[in-house]
Amino acid sequence: MLFDRETILAVKDVLDLAREAGLKIATAESCTGGLIIAALTSVAGSSAVVERGFVTYSNEAKIELLGVGEDQIREHGAVSEVVARAMAEGAMAHAPADIAVSVTGIAGPGGGSSEKPVGLVHLACARKDNPTVHEMLRAGDIGRDGIRHAALLAGLHLIRSQLSSGTMLA
Repeated sequence: MLFDRETILAVKDVLDLAREAGLKIATAESCTGGLIIAALTSVAGSSAVVERGFVTYSNEAKIELLGVGEDQIREHGAVSEVVARAMAEGAMAHAPADIAVSVTGIAGPGGGSSEKPVGLVHLACARKDNPTVHEMLRAGDIGRDGIRHAALLAGLHLIRSQLSSGTMLA
């Protein structure tokens, strides 16, 4: 089994909520390298609601595949609220999806700074006809796998919260 019980339960909850609402999901992932889309597609029947996943690990990929502004990355850094929001909104613009989650962070072990330490992750969730929401995760330096797993769970939680609390305008 690729994913633990907690992750699979969160995935099933997200898939059920999306299926009930008739919504399609997209992901835009950097530091998780596709873990969110992999988790979503690990459950049978996920093709009814999972549209696609963008793995945009490099800045160039964020710019080319999602339309993130070069100036946004230069001014705020790839690991920022601004870029996380642009990634989620870019996934919505480049996929026939109703909801999109993005994640960008510093999984380590290197690459951190005092301003942006290892374990800092920015997530955003865009939903058609609703404002994009942002969450910041400070996982701490719990190891690369631990940070990526924490970001995966945070991403699933963010999608779930937007599916269960958001209202779509017709």
